[in-house]
Amino acid sequence: PITEQMSTSIPFLQQRYGAEKYIAYFQAYSNTYDELEKLKALYEAAVAHPNVVGLDIGTRSDCVNEALMEYLATLNERVHVTLEYGIESIHDETLSWMNRGHDFQSVVDAVALTKKFGLTVGGHIILGFPIETIPMMMETGLVANQLGLDFLKIHQLHVVKKTILAHRYLEQPFPMFTPEEYVDLTCDILERLNPEIVIQRLFGDAPLDLLIAPRWGHTIPELLYMLESELKRRGAWQGSNYTSSLYF
Repeated sequence: PITEQMSTSIPFLQQRYGAEKYIAYFQAYSNTYDELEKLKALYEAAVAHPNVVGLDIGTRSDCVNEALMEYLATLNERVHVTLEYGIESIHDETLSWMNRGHDFQSVVDAVALTKKFGLTVGGHIILGFPIETIPMMMETGLVANQLGLDFLKIHQLHVVKKTILAHRYLEQPFPMFTPEEYVDLTCDILERLNPEIVIQRLFGDAPLDLLIAPRWGHTIPELLYMLESELKRRGAWQGSNYTSSLYF
């Protein structure tokens, strides 16, 4: 139950980090995929704690509607409400290849609906799909400019055990990014991103006992140092090569 999770997590965060205020984060799976009354009960339980000041909801673009947004807009008057969409790629052929179940227009519509109700909105993308070229990945990387996202999370493709992708990879291995290649592409994207967009993630990780590829052998801090060093080498920063003409 939500209340039990809160009662366990908050004391831990208080003790370890000295935290005083909290964001209730519904991260895994599609956290708007249910009847509205059931969702309301979950969200209300999460924000009932007096020190919870925000609600962050991760979901899919095909799992939102106007009635939900109307409710979240009223909730936004009490706590800061954020919607985070799994975009993954802007290319319909890639979304079909991964059996995503919706097209990119679904994302466009969902983000527009979210912004219509004045809610903070962000997205998650993945770089490294084997059927995509580097220019295609660049287009996905700049989706935040096109959609007017408030924040963006960027993640390298992972092949993990017991997935359809793992079966494909083991039967016919495809090239994966090296750390250097991923850093280079990510820096290219960052240079062209609107500097007002908050970058919430630049790398992802997975449990080593589940991860098949890529096995980079670097910690997240080490990867961040590589990226920062590359930006310094270029004399670049987020938005250093941004213009409004980058909208596509």
